[in-house]
Amino acid sequence: MKYLFTINRLSLLISIVFLANLPAKAQTEISKWQDGKKGAVSITYDDGSVNQFRKALPIMNRLNIPATFFIITGQIPGSQYQGRFIGRPVKTIKEEAARIPTSKDNFYERASAAGFLGYIGTLEYHSNAGAQIDAGKPEEAYRIMDELYKKVLNNEFKEGQQGNNEVNDAKGISWDDIRSYAAQGHEFASHTVTHARLAALDEVNMLYELEKSKADILKQLGPKHIFSAEGPYGTENERVMEYAHKIYPALRNRMPEPFLVELNRSSRKEPGPINKEYVQWQRGATTKTPLAQMKSWIDTTAANDNIWLVLVIHGVDGIGWEALSSDSLDQYFQHMKSKDKDLWIATFGDATKYIRERMNASVKTRDNKNNMVIKLSHSLDKTMYDLPLTLKTYIPSAWKEVEIKQGNVNTRIRPQHDTRGSYVQYRAKPNSAEIVLRGI
Repeated sequence: MKYLFTINRLSLLISIVFLANLPAKAQTEISKWQDGKKGAVSITYDDGSVNQFRKALPIMNRLNIPATFFIITGQIPGSQYQGRFIGRPVKTIKEEAARIPTSKDNFYERASAAGFLGYIGTLEYHSNAGAQIDAGKPEEAYRIMDELYKKVLNNEFKEGQQGNNEVNDAKGISWDDIRSYAAQGHEFASHTVTHARLAALDEVNMLYELEKSKADILKQLGPKHIFSAEGPYGTENERVMEYAHKIYPALRNRMPEPFLVELNRSSRKEPGPINKEYVQWQRGATTKTPLAQMKSWIDTTAANDNIWLVLVIHGVDGIGWEALSSDSLDQYFQHMKSKDKDLWIATFGDATKYIRERMNASVKTRDNKNNMVIKLSHSLDKTMYDLPLTLKTYIPSAWKEVEIKQGNVNTRIRPQHDTRGSYVQYRAKPNSAEIVLRGI
């Protein structure tokens, strides 16, 4: 019995030593955020007003921070598509408005034509009516259209054409400028052709605003920049979203995903207590937002592991809506950069791609003599979703250095350690060559 007990103790000891040199049971996992960061931040700018590029962009470049700019394409010199009304002659629409009140049957046509009647001041009625549709008050929108066409028929407007403030503030930037900014790592995305109230447009004019802006961006910048878009005024109108989601893979307005909770700019809910894989937390940085509060958004994101903070900025240094000072942005971005260890600062498009790739990916690990071989793939469109994912692979504790090879890419890194054992963390390209890890 004593001999048997000794043999059993020896077997147990050998088993413990053997298991200690094996990787943890879940050998490879996909990190929630790129490079194993705790949270993500996307800085987004609306409208493309000139000081975003003259004042804010140099600050971000100095700190090596990328951003996404949602631009109004129709006002950029060289764009193929400018603002226009597609439909019946406006004379016919005006004559009809004299006889027939506005209703659900004719509202969208009248509101679409409102800015193209040939008078100064009518575009404001289009915007106000669209705001009522966004607010779920169609009867009030109909009243605004009736008021507009009554004034038009009474010759109460001066003749001429007038763009909105957002278009005027964006003038002064060329496609050559934008190409140079894109080459610096920034994303440029659609904010429509004219910054129209999409909720007030009929189908053909809404599609024109969405599709033609995309066409000009594709022609000038290439396919990388037609992934994201933002419908003006932050619209979440369901009818608009139904059209827009068919044209752009990622909309800042809405991103309905089963694994993501959206907290829009008006939400007062705090993201920390939400137990969901991802929380998109949109915050609008305006002149009314104290810098300390803006910094607290960054701190909250760094303190959790599932928050994607999406910042919305408009004007800078006096140009654009709710213009922030470049000095305050400099302080803010420096605070953001100080959290670099915990935060992945990424464009809106890249953050979207990473999240979707991870949630639609599979990773398989197998041992092959002294190597570990990992296969990483996802089920999404490979031409569109091509962002590297970060993998965390647990390795035998005896490996003091690890060679990682995928295709022609070959690197060496030292293992890290946590409570589960030794591991290496590295980027890998999905749907590509197998990743081979070799212990050294």
